[in-house]
Amino acid sequence: MDIRTALKQGMAQLRAANVSSHTLAAELLLLHATGRTRTSLYSGPEDQLTESESQNYFSLIERRATGVPTQHLTGKQEFWGLEFEVTPDVLIPRPETEHVIEVALDRLALRNLRAEKSKIMSGEGLLIADVGTGSGCIAIALAKELPEADLYALDISYAALAVAQRNAARLGLSDRITFLESNLLENLSGVEAQHAAPQFGDHRSSKSGESAVTSHQSPLFDLIVSNPPYIARREAATLANEVRDHEPAIALFGGEEGYEFYADLITQSASHLKPGGILVLELGHDSLPAVQPLFDSPVWTNVGVTNDLATIPRAMAAEKA
Repeated sequence: MDIRTALKQGMAQLRAANVSSHTLAAELLLLHATGRTRTSLYSGPEDQLTESESQNYFSLIERRATGVPTQHLTGKQEFWGLEFEVTPDVLIPRPETEHVIEVALDRLALRNLRAEKSKIMSGEGLLIADVGTGSGCIAIALAKELPEADLYALDISYAALAVAQRNAARLGLSDRITFLESNLLENLSGVEAQHAAPQFGDHRSSKSGESAVTSHQSPLFDLIVSNPPYIARREAATLANEVRDHEPAIALFGGEEGYEFYADLITQSASHLKPGGILVLELGHDSLPAVQPLFDSPVWTNVGVTNDLATIPRAMAAEKA
């Protein structure tokens, strides 16, 4: 079978199974099955697939038709111009999460301008925390954009942290990111302010997230970012099965109503930010009415909301007074 025929048959099977973006999925799976680039795929549409390539491709097509996400079949997803490993242990990075990074960088740049510092941000002296890091996509993207910043990537999931650490190592950024198992920001209480937390997986740290390092002072951050779980459990039945059945529930569901994590996250962030420090949160499609009142406090100033391309309120930012 030649490439053109295989691609058409793959598209048809996925379309018949009502798979969203079936054309793109068929193309990505063919690229993965053959090891070709997109350019070589379309420059030689009459090239013949080997028997093993054909079997591999249509096996992937069948699995995608049953609801397995394309990213789980290829093991990767692009985000912020970087390629991330993804597994069923982490949320698949979504394009809308890039708004969190954009808002965070804009807020840091504005803070620099107010302080009459350089418009060029190297991140020198900045300490950043990514709460619920999952694949590490937010922390790693910020590490790329701020090459002199130090970061903490926190997650309650031991398995997710392993994926995040592999991504950081493969992209050459793990030397500036400390990986810590933690429920929100709770386990920072045992971390030295001098950034001396043991790396996730280090023999000095345990699976409970406890550190052999003791200190009475937790680090204070210039920036805290988070894409917390924000889907309501009562809405689980409305989700596409590829999301509901294949992505980790711990990263999807924020409680029965969906917004339960925000109150603790905002309260803890207030205790872990420097004065003038910035908090940026991703919002669910209907989270704003529940989350916005949580910032009605003298603790917070310069509260703002940014819409995504679909005009949905997607990122909320505030500064500690």
